[in-house]
Amino acid sequence: MAVQDRLAAESDARVRHLRTAAELLPSPDSGDFADLFERFADARVILLGEATHGTHEFYAARAAITRRLIERHGFNIVAVEGDWPDIARIDDYVRHNAARPHRGDAFARFPTWMWRNVEVLGFADWLRAHNAALPEDERASLRGLDVYSLGQSIHAVLAYLGDHAPDAAEEARRRYGCLLPWQDEPQHYGRAVEHGQLAGCEDAVVAQLGDLLRRRMQLIREDGDAYFDAEQNARIVRAAESYYRAMYRGSIASWNLRDRHMFDTLQRLMAHRADARAVVWAHNSHIGNASATAMGWNGEFNVGELVRAAYGDEAVLIGFGTDRGTVAAASDWGAQMQVMQVRPARDDSWEGAFRQTGFARSLTDRRSGRPELAQALAGPLLERAIGVVYRPQTEFASHYFEASLADQFDAYVWFEETRAVTPLGAERPHGVPETWPFGL
Repeated sequence: MAVQDRLAAESDARVRHLRTAAELLPSPDSGDFADLFERFADARVILLGEATHGTHEFYAARAAITRRLIERHGFNIVAVEGDWPDIARIDDYVRHNAARPHRGDAFARFPTWMWRNVEVLGFADWLRAHNAALPEDERASLRGLDVYSLGQSIHAVLAYLGDHAPDAAEEARRRYGCLLPWQDEPQHYGRAVEHGQLAGCEDAVVAQLGDLLRRRMQLIREDGDAYFDAEQNARIVRAAESYYRAMYRGSIASWNLRDRHMFDTLQRLMAHRADARAVVWAHNSHIGNASATAMGWNGEFNVGELVRAAYGDEAVLIGFGTDRGTVAAASDWGAQMQVMQVRPARDDSWEGAFRQTGFARSLTDRRSGRPELAQALAGPLLERAIGVVYRPQTEFASHYFEASLADQFDAYVWFEETRAVTPLGAERPHGVPETWPFGL
């Protein structure tokens, strides 16, 4: 058989098995969307992905699944690919807490639409209402995992020490003074250090974190949650200082540092609460097992790989995909957000295979025990990843990589056609309480 004929036969068999295994889903905006996801509720950690950072269906589906897990199955942490201080503003809102110290507006850094959108507002309003009737220590929290909040995290540590350990605040201010000139453009700090133009601040931020840890028992007795927040911000300063230096040593080093930080943050959240059960929202590239993709084959690891190693069968990794539609994205880093047309996926991609099933929406559960399904998902095939930047004119080079879906995800959610998220404007939405962080 000619190579072309063999590939065509393999593709036909793959699509046939995917069609047989698919379970049809209603709209993610319907009340019964989460019904099929009840099967995953015995996990301790459920990771929910997205194939873009700006698609309504991905946000709506994650919200519907998470609501079900919180309401019926005791999940109590939602950890997202966002900055800790910014997400803390929403956490204070949903848990009815007093606002934590902050510097500047929430979600002011590019890409603002990723969390400042109507879809997240709807979920946060629901979570606030759900928490209202619960005791304070039983309320579900919303936490940020990311590493980019250097300036805001420095401010939070200094404000905390000013209130709880004034004798240590001045020394912390001196240590962090090394980084303060770079807090708004930390990438310039990394470049200056790596090019030998500046002595680094690593020793100072490590010393500050160490000092805070040495005071842990004393400070926890005063206010355990406030200390936990301050310690996490000190850890972010430490990780961010390393991250911005690593940026100039190559993409693999900086990627691994960032995902290690996100995983470590998740682990601290799990340890902070005795009954912890978490849902993670992040891009497929973070929550799918990297070792089953070209990322891992080139030396990168990610949150999904680390979670699978740590939790085994108590972790579920769920990927999301789409063929076409619109997406909120920018043409370059820092550029204006646009509603952009998503090109139909390549025929030789996983998205192309799912398109050929003919289903508008479906769930494919790799753990169903069907050997033919495992074979159909083995691949590898191309997979598309759209982040906050989308370049359709160079889509193949910019957005496709190889992956084996069988090992990358435990389940896969398919939407044939999708639409962009709805960003919130600069003004606070009508009727939203003054404490709502997006309008500040």
